[in-house]
Amino acid sequence: MQARGNRTESVHMALSELCEAYWLPLYAFIRHRCGNAHDAQDLTQEFFTQLLSKNYLNDVDPERGRFRSFLLASAKHFLSNERDRAATLKRGGGVVIESLDWQRGESSFQNEPADTMTAERLFERQWALALLDRVLDRLRSEQISAGKSRSFEALSGFLSTDRSSIDYVATAKTLEMSVDATRVAAHRLRKRYRQLLRDEIAQTTATANEVDDELRCLFTALQ
Repeated sequence: MQARGNRTESVHMALSELCEAYWLPLYAFIRHRCGNAHDAQDLTQEFFTQLLSKNYLNDVDPERGRFRSFLLASAKHFLSNERDRAATLKRGGGVVIESLDWQRGESSFQNEPADTMTAERLFERQWALALLDRVLDRLRSEQISAGKSRSFEALSGFLSTDRSSIDYVATAKTLEMSVDATRVAAHRLRKRYRQLLRDEIAQTTATANEVDDELRCLFTALQ
């Protein structure tokens, strides 16, 4: 919603954040559909160019569904239209989004079993991974700002680890803390991680009631 409207500095910042946050799942979807890395890069670039320059985000209505669904539907519509006009229009329109790391995008795509899943399934999986990365980055920034970078590096691995396999004793020695204090610190970090995860999801859903359902959908995509 912040990215809608006239080209003010705040709108530009919101648009830039959207591109940075969600280009990887879109690239994976387009890459799967077109089958060629160079074409996928051009098409992803052009998709965002049109998204930003033609105010397509003005069509976003939170009451009509999730932002994830809007982007996927927009990408499908874009690819359908692009096939019709590819022979006559130059892609990109002279606009280049410098922040897109194509090597990272291609590496992420190659690491996926793309031949065994649909483009839509790949998009959802990459969306979930991108969202978790954003949450982890937010948590890391918070911990560094609070002067807890050392404990974060030691405890962040616990966020996605089965608690029964966590070696609190060894971690406590590393942090020069008691085992009980280490358990408490890990619990607080996991709690804050869950809060940030729900907050990140809430930014792409219409109501708070949809957060749990979206959370289930995203974790299903990771299985």
